[in-house]
Amino acid sequence: MKRLNDEQTKIFFEKLTKYIGTNVKFLLDRPDGTYCFREMNRRVYYMSERILKLAENLSEEHLIAVGTCFGKFTKSNKFMLQITALNYLAPYAQYKVWIKSSAEQQYLYGNHINKAGLGRITENTPQHQGVIVLSMNDIPLGFGVTAKSTTDCKLADPLVTVCFHQADIGEYLRSEDTLM
Repeated sequence: MKRLNDEQTKIFFEKLTKYIGTNVKFLLDRPDGTYCFREMNRRVYYMSERILKLAENLSEEHLIAVGTCFGKFTKSNKFMLQITALNYLAPYAQYKVWIKSSAEQQYLYGNHINKAGLGRITENTPQHQGVIVLSMNDIPLGFGVTAKSTTDCKLADPLVTVCFHQADIGEYLRSEDTLM
């Protein structure tokens, strides 16, 4: 387990900031202790410093994973957020999209959200902004990127895509072999 280098740290925190804004600081300094991010096999893990100290006693070849995987770096050094980070990011999200129950299943199969399936959207959400997708019962379902701003959504045709799919909780079933 090693620290993220400067370039990786910049890329990683830019991605987190796209979804939760300045609330990133709440992930690191929590009331139950100090938490950190570490990289192992191009994956970024989130863990408490207490667990990190315990994990340092083991060699990397005997360690599969420690903490929660937030995502991974691609070969082109881009960061891809994984669905395993959803429970940590959802409470701090600046912008949210709620989808109707009739559109939940389509979203969970990996499809984009169209205007007909949109229940609500946070006021003043800009275009191309990272959002947390929720059911109408406030259950986090995944990540997305808005295709239209809030004002554009109000005037859009019902079949127009308003939110691009990034990740959803259906990936726990579809991609269970690669999520670790």
